[in-house]
This record gives sequence, C-alpha cells and structure tokens, in this order.
Amino acid sequence: MKPLFLILAYLGVVALPLVLSWLTGGPSRPVHQELASGLGILAFSMTLAEFVLSGRFRKISHGVGMDVTMRFHQVMARTALIFALLHPFLYRATPSRGRRPWDPTGQLTLTTDFSDMSSGIAAFLILPSLVFLAIGRTKLDHKYEVWRLMHGIGAVLIALLLLHHATHAGRYGSQPVMSWVWLVMTGLAVGSLFYVYLIVPIKDRRRAWRVASVTRLTPRQWELTLTPDAHSGLAYTAGQFVWLTVGHSPFSINEHPFSISSAPSGGPEVSFMIKELGDFTRGVGDIKPGTTAYLDGPYGSLAIEGRTEPGVALIAGGVGLAPLLGILRQMRLTGDPRKVRLVYGNRKADQIAFRDELDMADVTYVLSEPPEGWTGETGYIDGALLDRVFAPQDFKEWLFVVCGPSVMMDIVETHLIKRGTPSDRILSERFDYD
Repeated sequence: MKPLFLILAYLGVVALPLVLSWLTGGPSRPVHQELASGLGILAFSMTLAEFVLSGRFRKISHGVGMDVTMRFHQVMARTALIFALLHPFLYRATPSRGRRPWDPTGQLTLTTDFSDMSSGIAAFLILPSLVFLAIGRTKLDHKYEVWRLMHGIGAVLIALLLLHHATHAGRYGSQPVMSWVWLVMTGLAVGSLFYVYLIVPIKDRRRAWRVASVTRLTPRQWELTLTPDAHSGLAYTAGQFVWLTVGHSPFSINEHPFSISSAPSGGPEVSFMIKELGDFTRGVGDIKPGTTAYLDGPYGSLAIEGRTEPGVALIAGGVGLAPLLGILRQMRLTGDPRKVRLVYGNRKADQIAFRDELDMADVTYVLSEPPEGWTGETGYIDGALLDRVFAPQDFKEWLFVVCGPSVMMDIVETHLIKRGTPSDRILSERFDYD
C-alpha cells in the first residue's frame, strides 16, 4: 500500500499548482496557450518535488527501496525536462504584450520584458545541462564529490530562477495566491536540501565513530570496521547501508554509500566490505585506525526480518556480497531456523572474500575465469545455474535476496519470475542506472 500512497501523494503535490491556477485564472485562451502554461506549471512543480526524491528521506524510501525512489527521481526529472522544453514553443503565434485595448490586463498576451524572461531562459538552459550531466555522470572524468556539489548547486539555482520566472512572467504565477504557493513550495524544496546537508550533519556530529581496523580481504577488497565513539552505536537491520564519511567533517561532501556487512547482533561495531573502484575506495588501505568517521543512515530495504518463507536464497555478485553477508551473519547469531543458501559469483578465485567463513555455509561459488583444477561452478550466475542450485519448489516458496552488478540482477530477477517466484519474494536494490 505504501508505494500506491506515495504515488498518489506525488501526483497530488505536483498537480496542486495546476488546479489552483485553473481556479484562480483569468479569461480562457486558445488551447495551445493553455497547454503551454500547464506544461510550464507541471515542469516547475515536478522540479521542486525532485528535491525530496533524492532518497535521503527514510520515511519515503523505507519499505519502497532507495533504488526505487532514485529511479523515480530520474524518470520524473527527464519528464519535467521534456515539459520544460516544450513549454515556450507552444506559445507560438501568441501576441506579445503591448497596447491592446481588448486586453488591458495583458492576461492574453506574452510579456516582452527581458528582466522577467531572463530567469526562465537561464533555467531553460541550465536544466538540460543538469539532467544530461546526471545521465552521463559515470562517463565524465571528474570526481563523484564534484558532481554532487554541481548537482546540488544547479538544482537550487534552477528552483530560484523558476520561482522568479513563474511569479513575474507567468500569467497564473503572478496571481497573489499562486505567488504564495510557489514561494512556499520552493522554500520547502530548498529547505529539504539544507536539512540533508546541514541539519543531519549537525546530528551526526554528536555521534562520531572511530576506525577500529582496516583489513585486506582480497587483492582489491577491504574490510573497514568502525567502533562508536562514546555512544551506543547504530540501530540498523541486516542488509541495510549508510552514507560513510571518513577523515572529514560530517558537513563534507566526501560521503559515499556502503552496505553494512556486519550483523546487528554482533555488537556495536559496524563493518563494510569495500572494493577499490573510485578515488575514495582506492585509498581505503591507507586509512589509519583511530581516524574519525561519521555515518548517515541506515537506509535500504534488504531486510528479511518478519518474513515467513521457509528458506532464504542469497545471490551475490562481487562486492554485492556485503549486505547479504550481514544477513547471513545475523541469521547465524540469532539461531534463525530457516534454510539459507548462498550463490556467490566472481571473476577469479582470488576475489572470493571471507572464504573460510562462507565455507561453513551452504554456498555455491561461481567463477567466470576459473583456475586450473577448479571444481566449483563456472561461467556466470544465470538461469541454468539457478536451476541446478534450487529445486522447483524453492522458486515458489523461498525468499530471494539479490545484490550485484545490474546485468546479473536483471538476469536473476527475470529467471525467478519465469520460475514462478512471486515478485514480493524477490528483494533487491540497485544504484547503477542509465
């Protein structure tokens, strides 16, 4: 029910300015002019809604999944962009404002005042840049932190430019009621950003952590363990993740999302399995014990608590093992009676992490580049492999938790559905989008 409620709430919020504009509007105009105004209004309200779809509000993403929230954020941003780009061109052949006895209020004509139009023109140019930079983020040669800063500043700038444009150049936005509506909505949107990057760090500052250890797991994977600094620790559920800041102020933009690989029942310390991929992760091995760290979270919905399925299937690709390892450890520590089976895929044998620990479980290792003498599964985690590992009844009755590369997750989820696994028994979260 929560996804349906959130969709209805979203539709209500973005449609509110449109409805109020219709109720407070002036004389009717040709259809293409009304459509132009309507698309502009929707583009603005959808842009403002994007601020709270960032995934950093747990009351929104919890139970739905931050990946679903973020994907919705991306789709709606692109939809708003299309509306915004169409908006000015649909005014084609609309008279410009001037001395028109039949329209003394100027409500049926377009303004030619550049000071009123300039903010809309600027937003018209910046919004596509912001969207296209987000789409091509992984292909651009700049740091993730730089992109986040650019994205946040750009979003605030667009919101303020559109506020000025709507209330000064817009036929409906210039109405007193609509001016206040846009002002309040813009304030809430920008305020949400300040909450995430100012209020939350203030709270996190009172709950600092210290690096307890940094351990090499494989040639390019590390285990980073933190211990709470004079507080009780983090209340989380196995399978969740946090935004981690190490060696910087909690107000820094140098924070990164990592899944927790430890179990809540294992004590106050929290551990992360980190693979060397980017600027921050390549330096994990150089982090010194005692370094100050901060956590924002927990987030995520890969939780098996409260489920009644007789078995739990954990399917991991590479570093996607991290949250599933936390689930496996929690099940062991709590004496969970359910059957559990792990499928763990990697490219090479030396990439298998925590092998001594995992060998004690019902685990199937899969290597795409196996060494000579390898007796485990070879190739990739696909439908044929799953059919060898799980019985037909398992597909219908067990809970499947999947984490890894997007391609692998797509293949696994498609095969599970094909084998009759109900969608509510497939838990996954992904953060790799086009």
